[in-house]
Amino acid sequence: MRPKTIQLLLAGLIPTAQAQSCPDYSSYAQARHEPFSSGKHALSSARPAPACRTFNSTTVESLLTNTSAAIADPDLARLFTNTYPNTLDTAIRWRGRSSTNPDEELAFLITGDIDAMWLRDSANQLQSYLAVLEPDATSPSNSTKPAPENTIASLFRGVINLQARYLVTAPFCNAFQPPPESGLAPAANPAAASDSVFPPYDAAKVFECKYELDSLAAFLQLSADYFEATHDAAFFGRFSWLRAVRAVLDTAGAMTAGTYGPGGEVVGSAYVFTRLTTRATETLVNDGAGSPVRETGMVRSAFRPSDDATTFQFLVPANMMFARYLASASLIVEGLGDKAPQGLAEEMVAFSARIREGVTKYGIVPVVGGNGSVETVYAYEVDGFGSAALMDDANVPSLLAAPVFGYLANTDPVYQRTRRGLLSPEGNPYFMKGSAINGIGGPHVGPGMAWPMASIVRILTSEDDDEIVKVLRELLSSTDGLGLMHESVNSNNPSQWTRQWFSWANGLFGQMILDLHFRKPHILRQSFQ
Repeated sequence: MRPKTIQLLLAGLIPTAQAQSCPDYSSYAQARHEPFSSGKHALSSARPAPACRTFNSTTVESLLTNTSAAIADPDLARLFTNTYPNTLDTAIRWRGRSSTNPDEELAFLITGDIDAMWLRDSANQLQSYLAVLEPDATSPSNSTKPAPENTIASLFRGVINLQARYLVTAPFCNAFQPPPESGLAPAANPAAASDSVFPPYDAAKVFECKYELDSLAAFLQLSADYFEATHDAAFFGRFSWLRAVRAVLDTAGAMTAGTYGPGGEVVGSAYVFTRLTTRATETLVNDGAGSPVRETGMVRSAFRPSDDATTFQFLVPANMMFARYLASASLIVEGLGDKAPQGLAEEMVAFSARIREGVTKYGIVPVVGGNGSVETVYAYEVDGFGSAALMDDANVPSLLAAPVFGYLANTDPVYQRTRRGLLSPEGNPYFMKGSAINGIGGPHVGPGMAWPMASIVRILTSEDDDEIVKVLRELLSSTDGLGLMHESVNSNNPSQWTRQWFSWANGLFGQMILDLHFRKPHILRQSFQ
């Protein structure tokens, strides 16, 4: 048996007799498997056998069947059935209960081919299943009966509880090791061996400690998603959620400070990170404090959602997302009533408002339009001193994705101007143009490599049928016949790609198909042959 299969067996996710035949999905995802789809792309069947899947949901299987029936193109139907359940099929590494409280559900989700749990990735991986998230028949928060074990809601609760534990333990960190209860060994991260980080962290609990504002936002997003679908406020008062929210607010609050005090003195950063590396995006300038910033009301982020270092630390899309979900999560606090600390909800709403004011004042910048006129757009990063990065990165939160996470409507005029620039090589240095796929990439993989994730977001933010169809065709031809979404694809050669097993991108593709099924069903009735 392969090592990962052994660990899944020990975790109780695969019965002993069946584990012998379960492949390592890292290898499985790199090969083609019959039956192939009947279209011109002959896409592989990429799902593991039911007995080898890490979470089986009859609700998700029904949704797959019903939605696939509405997709006319055989390649598109296969790509949907491969990608949408990928997190459930392959990435639920362990589920169980806390050793200190048997009522507290825990769930450890890996990103795919990296054996660690990112706050951002795990939140987005579960967001794919919002369409089937509903309250359990007997809410464990309001009953003495045991919580249901095999529902999508139980999976959400398990991830929320584990993320809360992580944030209470190391709120500046982004990726974490399996909990002790799982019996899984911590994963090695050779890249972090030379890291010098303040505040320090425990490597037995933390896989990597890059401070990313979107990681804090992702926890609030996941919490708000669960609450909006289930109205189960009581759950959030039972375990560590309120302590985690306090940690999030304190961490973000500390990162609103500018570099200089009123007398010009240098104010020490609450977070410092250096790494011995040959890649500039893997460490921070100024001895780990990052580029100087002026206090703006926004929150600094040392790293982007790509895990690359920021150029200017006020990462606008991360601030947008954090502001949006601070306000949404405040409704959970209100729902807890006197079980929540007095004034906490109001603090969250006020913090959200300050960030929005900062984004509007400093994050919207003038650019020269194609006809020589001056127009305003959102910058990707700013420093408050007038410097701005005019670009976008494929990873969410991005400027392109601002309507997807609900910061603004896709009809917003500043957003529309920004979007036009981001989707052109003239307006975005990381827009990759080519014969195979045209889309946004980023410095994480480098020039020439477009990310399917950004193309999916492009569809989610478009009302133009022609644009949607064009981008769908490119995505269909981008998988190298493997039938899965890759991290990045050479814009001129779809056989050159990175990451064979990237569960977040797979789930996001499935989300996009569900969105089209309800928003533009006629597109799914088209042939892409």
